[in-house]
Amino acid sequence: MSAQCTDYLALSQKIERLLVRQNPRGMATLQPLLRPGYIMRAARLINQCRGNVLIGTGFPVLDTFETDGPAGAIALYQMLEALGATPIIVCGNPLYSALKQEYRCHQITVNQYHALPAIAEKALAELQPQLVICIERPGFNAQQRYFNMRGEDISARCASFDYFLNLATCPTIAIGDGGNEIGMGNLQQAVSQLNITPAVTECDELIVADVSNWAAWGIAAMLSALRGQDLLKHANPLAILQYLSSKGSVDGVTRLNTLTEDGLAHTEGLNLINDLRALTY
Repeated sequence: MSAQCTDYLALSQKIERLLVRQNPRGMATLQPLLRPGYIMRAARLINQCRGNVLIGTGFPVLDTFETDGPAGAIALYQMLEALGATPIIVCGNPLYSALKQEYRCHQITVNQYHALPAIAEKALAELQPQLVICIERPGFNAQQRYFNMRGEDISARCASFDYFLNLATCPTIAIGDGGNEIGMGNLQQAVSQLNITPAVTECDELIVADVSNWAAWGIAAMLSALRGQDLLKHANPLAILQYLSSKGSVDGVTRLNTLTEDGLAHTEGLNLINDLRALTY
């Protein structure tokens, strides 16, 4: 698809449907409730950034972190750098220690629940982001606690990113695949019907996907169309998963150190990338 194509809304809707076609956790039922064109709007926000962009990620599993979220954050990071922006991954340990040597990172403290607005305000004032993105990051429930898909309270192992979105003066994008992630507050009533403790934190643009990582590839596809260049040509999800595995990641569903995302083989992500490229370039 050439940059001259003007029906970006129709393309965005095709990508939006593609991202939820497997529907393992009910996102295909939420997707029609979002205002159409959210992939396009998110891609345009990213396309105009030349300054700092914060990327919050990291979902704790046992004593480590899951592959879903950080892999997509790294994909977004690489894309933002290629576009001339300065991405900064915001996360807590152990993910922070795993990434800080290779990526610009800002650490937020695990299990710190006092003075959260002040902590976020200080970081936002210091980092001056043009955009805040959140990908597969636990979101506060109505009791200001964090729960995983199993209904377990994981607050003691979480760092809090919610106020970074609540207090940001720039646009915010959030990505989730289950209902307990930051941003899902946009669809709180609908998420309450799913078998999950819903998150209440909202965002400007919510993106839902079968696997949160995959939304990064969907955004890259949309940007490819907007810019007239193939930003998925060198996409290599396996290399990112191998890197994270070497740092001790686990699959969020199986809890095993494998090259998978939410129980799905890495080839599922590759298949999606191929389908996105066929749509957009």
